[in-house]
Amino acid sequence: MPWTGSAGQAARPLSWSKMALLVSPLLLLGLLVLRANGCPATCRCYSMTVECGSLGLKEIPASIHPSTQTVFLQDNSITQIHQQDLAVLRGLRYLYMQNNTISALEPGAFHSQQHLLELALNGNRIHLLDSSIFKGLEHLRVLYLAGNQITKLLDFTFCDLQRLQELHLQENSIGALEDQALAGLSSLALLDLSKNNLRTISRPALRPLISLQVLRLTENPWRCDCALHWLGAWIKEEGQRLLSSLDKKIVCSEPPRLAYQSLLDISGNSLICIPPVVKVEPLEATARLGDDLRVSCQASGYPQPLVSWRKVAHARAGPATASAKPLGGTAELREPGGRERFDSDTGSGMLFLNNITVAHAGKYECEASNPGGTARVLFRLMVNRSQQQPPPRAYPASVDVSQEPLYDMESMDFNALSMATQTAIAVGISLLALVALLLVVMIYRKHRKRKKAKKEENILYVNDYSDGPTTFAQLEEYRDERGHEMFVIDRTKPLFATYKDPKGLAGAFPGLPELLQDQATQTLEGEEEGEREASELFVNQGLAFQPQIAYEIHC
Repeated sequence: MPWTGSAGQAARPLSWSKMALLVSPLLLLGLLVLRANGCPATCRCYSMTVECGSLGLKEIPASIHPSTQTVFLQDNSITQIHQQDLAVLRGLRYLYMQNNTISALEPGAFHSQQHLLELALNGNRIHLLDSSIFKGLEHLRVLYLAGNQITKLLDFTFCDLQRLQELHLQENSIGALEDQALAGLSSLALLDLSKNNLRTISRPALRPLISLQVLRLTENPWRCDCALHWLGAWIKEEGQRLLSSLDKKIVCSEPPRLAYQSLLDISGNSLICIPPVVKVEPLEATARLGDDLRVSCQASGYPQPLVSWRKVAHARAGPATASAKPLGGTAELREPGGRERFDSDTGSGMLFLNNITVAHAGKYECEASNPGGTARVLFRLMVNRSQQQPPPRAYPASVDVSQEPLYDMESMDFNALSMATQTAIAVGISLLALVALLLVVMIYRKHRKRKKAKKEENILYVNDYSDGPTTFAQLEEYRDERGHEMFVIDRTKPLFATYKDPKGLAGAFPGLPELLQDQATQTLEGEEEGEREASELFVNQGLAFQPQIAYEIHC
């Protein structure tokens, strides 16, 4: 019970009823001020706490009172945390944002939360972490990051969390833990890395954890090789105080001969590695200025070696734009002294040199390393300056380049294309020529058929009928299959003008002289083949037109 009194006087107790009368108005006043000035709509606020869980919020409310110490935002739909979202909450001590859809944390998002003690971000979609995210969390004690999509822990990610005591990283997809990823966690007592994709872990990675008391590594696909030899020995010696009976069951997933066995039950002689062997093709090459070059570096060993390319010769004048393009992505790092180191890749790596210049000439080194050792092979590149291509033609600013001929812009250089492309173009041109030839043949044949049909329409068909006159009804029967009418000639009555005098036929058969004259004219002006056909036709019909012989035509 509290005591009160002045100096020299005996202290006397202050009754609880009087204390309640003094304190209750102050609490009530604080609650009224907090609710009036800083309680977001649909949220519940009491004391220094704001409860906004399970409200379907898509962002952090902006009307939270600055004096708030605890904020519950769990089970919402918040996707990002920006710097300004928490900037005014400088007195915040507990922040719970689990089970949202957070995928991005802006660097410096917690810069103003220097008094934050506990941060819950588990059950979100965070996939990338770096040290800039946790700037300002100098007093953080507990960090929940379980159940996210984190795949890799980079060096010095948690270097600003020197007072962190619990780090929960279970149920992620962490497959790589760099040696300095946990640097700075000198106060960490609990580290949970269970249920991830860890295949190996190095001894230097755990060395900064001098205060560690609980370590959880179970349910990972461990690769039991020489790189894990230290872990088995450490568990049997120092790790006894850190691991429970369940945590000691580190089960191997590979190699196949050790699958499903506990690491503690495997002898050290069985944990082996095969040093890498490197093969580079070709070992040297000569390239022209402006060309692109690709060099393959194949590495074998167990575990699969990490492959990296570096330029060992000093770069000449002018920056080199070489880039390595391994299967996992591209990156370029520069080392002191003008050396270039290209990003590494598991397995075989490819060296890509684009738009080669004089600065690219020199030696390149392919390095493959695994726990069993390191292997290196040199590749030499020479640049042929004599085959430098002329610079592209410069066009005035007022000229529309799209209207210039393609060959002026050197965009139709057939020799610059690959062999496969050249072959495809040649085949396409041949097919087009064949199709054009077939069309010409078809058109020619149709033209001949039409010409022949036209000639046949102009032929005068004559039938020798000497037995007597032919009536009009009988004349209808003398038609060929195309409907051409056949004139009937009686050779026994040579009483009219001859064939050479067609004017005399006008009285007996109007229109026939003009028809015969046209036919004769067409025959004389036609081809010799048409003359032969016409003459043969008259001979076959039994007509032998002799000079001065007349015929009577009956209709």
